[in-house]
Amino acid sequence: MNRKLIPAMLAGMALLPAAAFAQEEGSNHHQSEVSVQALGSFVRSTTSNGVDHDATNSGGVLASYRFLFNTHNGVEVNYGYTRNTESYGLVSGIAGIPSDNHEISADYVFRFPLRRFTPFVLAGAGALIFDPRTQILPGAGTQTRAAFVYGGGADVNLSHRLFLRAEYRGFVFNSPTYGAAALSGLDRVTHLAEPSIGFGYRF
Repeated sequence: MNRKLIPAMLAGMALLPAAAFAQEEGSNHHQSEVSVQALGSFVRSTTSNGVDHDATNSGGVLASYRFLFNTHNGVEVNYGYTRNTESYGLVSGIAGIPSDNHEISADYVFRFPLRRFTPFVLAGAGALIFDPRTQILPGAGTQTRAAFVYGGGADVNLSHRLFLRAEYRGFVFNSPTYGAAALSGLDRVTHLAEPSIGFGYRF
C-alpha cells in the first residue's frame, strides 16, 4: 500500500464522525411550523369630519403556518378571527355595527435562534374582512381592507418539536365603512394592535 495514502485514509476516517454529526444537525432543522394562538384585538379610535370611529376590544383565534428556508429566514401565512362592534358617532346618534372580522396575511419572518428560545420579527401585507352581522345601516355589507402588517415575538422551546409562541402583530389600514352611504368618506387610517399567545409544532 502506498504510504502516502495512509495519512489521507486516517484523516478521512477522523472526519467521518464530524460529517455524520453535521448531517444529524442538518436533519434537526425543521422546515415547517404550525401554531394556534389566542389573541386580543385593540383598535385605535379615530375621528374624520367630526365623526368618531371606535371599536370594542375583543378576543379571537389566530392560526399560522410558517415555512423556513434556513435557520434565520422564512415566510408565513396567517388566518385570524375576531368579533366586535364598530361604532360611529353620527349626527343621528351612535351607530354600532356588530361585525365578524377575518384577517388573512402573509409575512416575511427573520429569526434569531438561541438555545432555549427564538426571537423573531416579521413584516408583510394582508387583508381585513369586515362582515356585519346585522343590517343597522342601509346598504352596509361586507368590506375588505388592505393592511400593512408588522410585529415580533418569541418561541419558547417546550420540547424538540413543541413550543410556546408569544407574539405581537400590528395592522395599519383604513377603517371600515361597510359601503354604507351614511359612512361614505369617513374612513381614516387606523391601527389594530394584536397580542397573542399559544402553542406550536415543528415538523
